[in-house]
Amino acid sequence: MTQTSYLDALKRDGFVVVPSILTPEQLASLRAAAADTIALARAGNWPYVRTLPKQFPPWNIAPGANPAAEGIWGVQFMMHPKLPASKIFIENYFSSPIVNIVKELLQCGDDELVLELFNLLCRPDRDFELTWHRDDIPPTATAEQELERLHQPAWSAQWNLALYDDQSLIAIPGSHLRARTQVERDADPKATGLPGETRVQLKAGDVVFYNNNIFHRGAYKADTERMTLHGSIGHAGGSTLRARNVLQHGIGGWVQDIDLSVLGEEERKRAEGMRKRLIKLGQESGDVGYSLEG
Repeated sequence: MTQTSYLDALKRDGFVVVPSILTPEQLASLRAAAADTIALARAGNWPYVRTLPKQFPPWNIAPGANPAAEGIWGVQFMMHPKLPASKIFIENYFSSPIVNIVKELLQCGDDELVLELFNLLCRPDRDFELTWHRDDIPPTATAEQELERLHQPAWSAQWNLALYDDQSLIAIPGSHLRARTQVERDADPKATGLPGETRVQLKAGDVVFYNNNIFHRGAYKADTERMTLHGSIGHAGGSTLRARNVLQHGIGGWVQDIDLSVLGEEERKRAEGMRKRLIKLGQESGDVGYSLEG
């Protein structure tokens, strides 16, 4: 599949799978780093986790408590300067194979890219399912409100990069182009078998880029290994429209300390520009609140 057909597929379906974006050596390195990071989090030694049974931030971890006490389904902040394996994840996030696809999907150059999020989705401690949702449109939105947002540019490229085979993402192709149907509005939040729904099939090393306002959910099994890197890069044109989706996670408190020295000269220059644009976005946006509840 050519880069142009990546964009065509994204526009048509709301997602596009790019196979084998990692070399075997990169896959092995990222798996080892992810395993160490998950072990750190499960032991209660990393405060930034996605806690069961909560779906969206804030994660409500009590001060002094073991953040993983009730179980986790994800680890936040792969580029945080205090995360032991952060340099390996930084190399992947800013790598040309990822960023070049992002630029194609967003139809932009290096000087318009904005650093956003990079997290790790892992095997939950017990089976866990997300509800049907769009990332930045609340379920209470009317059809008119949905269309108003969906008719604007996405202003970001979001992806799941699987380090083990992963079929956790469930989406309805084309739903990023329209308001929810009455069947979708009336369905149980965790309904299976909605018209048109599909499980996105990823082999280890594959990446899926998707519009975060496609109608989608996730279903995760406690007995199935999962290490999937979940990232996004924005377009400067998104301005405050993207601010809430990104800054609600708390990245603004440490983004200036990300260690970019691990990157080559060209990648580091690009990354520094991306970081400056996020910091500027935070300064302009103030208190952003949260996109969704639950």
